[in-house]
Amino acid sequence: MEGPTRHPGRTQLHAPRDQQLSGGWPAVVSVALVSFVLVLSEFLPIGLLPDIGGSLHVSTGTTGLLIVVPGLVAAITAPLVTVASGRLDRRWVLIGLAALIAASNTAAAVAPNLIVMVAARVLLGLGVGGFWAMGIGVVPRLVAAHAVHRASSLVTAGISAGTVISLPLGALIGRLAEWRTAFLLATVAGLLTLTALVVLLPALPPTGTVRFATLAASSRHRAVRFALLATALIFFGHFAAYTYITPYLEEHAHFGSSAVTAVLLTYGVAGLVGNFVSGATIGRSLRGVYVTATVLVAAAVGLLTPLADTAPAVVALVALWGAAFGAVPMALQTWIARAARDAPEGGLALLVSASQIALAAGSFLGGAVVDGYGVGTCFALAAVLALFSAATPNRHHR
Repeated sequence: MEGPTRHPGRTQLHAPRDQQLSGGWPAVVSVALVSFVLVLSEFLPIGLLPDIGGSLHVSTGTTGLLIVVPGLVAAITAPLVTVASGRLDRRWVLIGLAALIAASNTAAAVAPNLIVMVAARVLLGLGVGGFWAMGIGVVPRLVAAHAVHRASSLVTAGISAGTVISLPLGALIGRLAEWRTAFLLATVAGLLTLTALVVLLPALPPTGTVRFATLAASSRHRAVRFALLATALIFFGHFAAYTYITPYLEEHAHFGSSAVTAVLLTYGVAGLVGNFVSGATIGRSLRGVYVTATVLVAAAVGLLTPLADTAPAVVALVALWGAAFGAVPMALQTWIARAARDAPEGGLALLVSASQIALAAGSFLGGAVVDGYGVGTCFALAAVLALFSAATPNRHHR
């Protein structure tokens, strides 16, 4: 497997020279749609935590397990799917993973208790881990080399787009209907994107294999370890706070349900802007993009508690938070691609594991801190961790 080709100021992962590119932008769009539905499904409970907890008779902190579980499962799944896929056509692997996402939402929509709900989220975790490890990796095989950076930005934009929809959709459905309706809508979206993937994604026979020894070798590189450390810190901190943003807006900022929906929508739209700004500027300075983004995350989250009584400030800070974190995924993927240039697919698998473990741990610890010490303490912890991530050194971070 070839590593990424280095260009001045940016990294692109190129398809092998003897491989005929196929699929083009329609195929990229189908992958981006799956990334959108994946994030929509993973984060949909965040806007519904109080409603789900009340319906299933558990606390808000305990309901946070619905965010924790997919992250833990995804962390295990990412390297396993990457290794186990071996000589399988990547098209069918991605189709199978997308089908798991639709199945998970269906099970969640009819779950009678927390145990069944958690089982449904386990299915989602399987899809999340496998897709994030392989979805970005197929992009260089779909478009020409000069378009890889833009195509990758489109796929990662699905993260921000899913965020745009998931929180306000959950909050809106919580006002208008039962929370189960949200998962039914996610099921429909999942089936539609699965259809698009089947129709638009071409055959993608494997160009090489990743073994556990490959993953171990990548993890021994100093630059890779720093990239994974930075990933763990920012994801841990972000999700310790982000999982509980709805209770903060309702109980501390005293926003009504309509205002909460609007603020969450603002967060998501800002995340889209941050994603595309990072895609346009990351070639000039990866370090500048990443440090700026993580410092702004720390500032926004850290100021939300002392300014909770000032509504305009809360809205501005939530928007800043969304824009700043929207730049993070592309920066981290570029960082790991440069650090693990001899085995980019393996590097992405490690990145998924690190981010999902941190996501799960952050959500879990955030729930414990919220239940025991309040949202303010949780947000302060998140800000500190974001600053540590900004300070993580890396020689590829230019």
